[in-house]
Amino acid sequence: MAVAQNIRCSHCGAPVEFKPGELIASCKYCGFTTVIETGQAFNFEHSLLLNNYDQTQIDANIKEWMQGGFLKPGDLARKSKVTEKNLVYLPFWVATVEAKSTYKGIFERIAPAITKEGIIAKEYNWLVLARKSSDFPAREYDVPLEGKIPFDFRKIEGFAQVLNSEIAREEALELTRQQIENHHRFLLQQDVDKIVELQTSVTLKQIVYLHAPIWFIKYSYKGGNYQLVIDGATGSALKGDIPSKL
Repeated sequence: MAVAQNIRCSHCGAPVEFKPGELIASCKYCGFTTVIETGQAFNFEHSLLLNNYDQTQIDANIKEWMQGGFLKPGDLARKSKVTEKNLVYLPFWVATVEAKSTYKGIFERIAPAITKEGIIAKEYNWLVLARKSSDFPAREYDVPLEGKIPFDFRKIEGFAQVLNSEIAREEALELTRQQIENHHRFLLQQDVDKIVELQTSVTLKQIVYLHAPIWFIKYSYKGGNYQLVIDGATGSALKGDIPSKL
């Protein structure tokens, strides 16, 4: 495990703990957010989504997920056992952008093939997980931005883990541009079979640094171990391992 280090909070003087690779950290005593490299105040909006489920209430959401869907074993809710329930506040960059891709491609599904040109123009609240390595399903997470409040450490449960950002604002914006262009390439598969030219521009309207509550659940079923990810703000399941019916 990486050894934690600390700097002094420039607001209250308490130690701010962080691990190598983390770039932005928040004081657990006063909530003040600091850029680790400089020790200076973080001067962008830092928001928080509230968790609406405690360690007992989340059981109902777990059971609801296990009982829903024809792909799941019929006895999953009865015969499974929850082995871990961990609430983690994950850091995200949320970029509100206008994106436009100008393209030229070839449609080959008819003969003769034809050339198509056009524009994809969309607005997004694009989500970038501010951690270097994770299998968190960011594209499946419809972040409920209407529920965000200014970051307030007093609203975070004592048993929860709060992760710091490993990605700076500039890197998040570049990832946003790359991911939107890849998304537009995917959308183009409906209209063209071969992309000849694609130019994507992304205009930033706002960017927010956000901590969101995510429940990471582990459960066992008939000798196997599985995981489930639940949004702590809405209670909806984001990703879950489904045991085989066999």
